[in-house]
Amino acid sequence: MIISDCHNHTGISSDSDTPMSDMIRSAIKKNIQIMCITEHMDFDFPKNYEYDFVFDPCEYFRQLEANSQKFAGDIKLLKGVELGLKENIACKCNTLLNDYKWDFIIGSIHLVDDIDPYYDEYWKLYGLDGAIKRYFETMYNNINEYHDFDALGHLDYVLRYAPGITKDIDISHSYELIDEILKFIIKKDIALEVNTSGYKTFLHNPNPSPAIIKRYRELGGKLITIGSDAHSPEYIGFHFEDVKKLLNSLGIHEYAIFENRKPDLREL
Repeated sequence: MIISDCHNHTGISSDSDTPMSDMIRSAIKKNIQIMCITEHMDFDFPKNYEYDFVFDPCEYFRQLEANSQKFAGDIKLLKGVELGLKENIACKCNTLLNDYKWDFIIGSIHLVDDIDPYYDEYWKLYGLDGAIKRYFETMYNNINEYHDFDALGHLDYVLRYAPGITKDIDISHSYELIDEILKFIIKKDIALEVNTSGYKTFLHNPNPSPAIIKRYRELGGKLITIGSDAHSPEYIGFHFEDVKKLLNSLGIHEYAIFENRKPDLREL
C-alpha cells in the first residue's frame, strides 16, 4: 500500500489555486497518511510566460505549520520543494536549501533553452525527435551542474506535451542519454521519482515510462519515490493502485519517503 503522496502543489504554487487545507482534506479522505507538499521554485523563469513559479518560503512554512496543527492526528505533513533546474541558479538553490529546514527536495527540468515544452513553440523550434533529445541533453547537463536534491522528478516529462501523438513515442534516439542520467543519479544516491500525472495524458503511464523504470533497476537503481503531482484535490493519490501494480510487476517492492532529507523505505 502507498501511504504517502510526495509530490503535490497548493495555491502557494503559481499554477494552482487550491488552498493548502483543501489538498490536505483530500489526502485524508483517500487514506494518505503522509503528505509532502512540494511547491514550485523555478528561479529565473522567463518573464514572457503566465506564471513565475516562485513562492515565499516564509508564507509556505506559516501555512504548513498551521495546517500541521489543524490536522494533527489525521495526517503527517512534510516540508518539500520542487526545484526547477537550469543553468546558473546553483547559488539561489543553495541559499533556499540552507536558509530553511526541508524534508524532501525534487529536482525537475521544466525549461529547455528558456522555453517551456508545454507550449507549441518548443516543438516547432526543434521538431519531435530534436525536442525530446534536447530535453534529455538539458537534463543531463543541469543535474551535473547542480545535484543537491533527493529525487529526480518526472524524468520524461517532455513526452506529456508532444503534439499530435496518440500512442507510444519512439525515444530510442535518446537511450544512451537516458542511461547516463540514470547512472548519474544512482551514483549520487538520488531517487527516481515515479510521477502518476502521466496517467492523465495519452501516455496512460507514469513519468517516467515503465521501460525507463525497468532500465533504472537493471542499472542497479534502488530508490523510488511516488507522487501524484496534483495541483487540485481530485488528483491526490492519482492512480496509486495502478502504479503499485506496475512497480511490483517490475520487481520493485519498496519505495522511499524522505524526512530530514533521508530516505525511509516502506513496503509497496
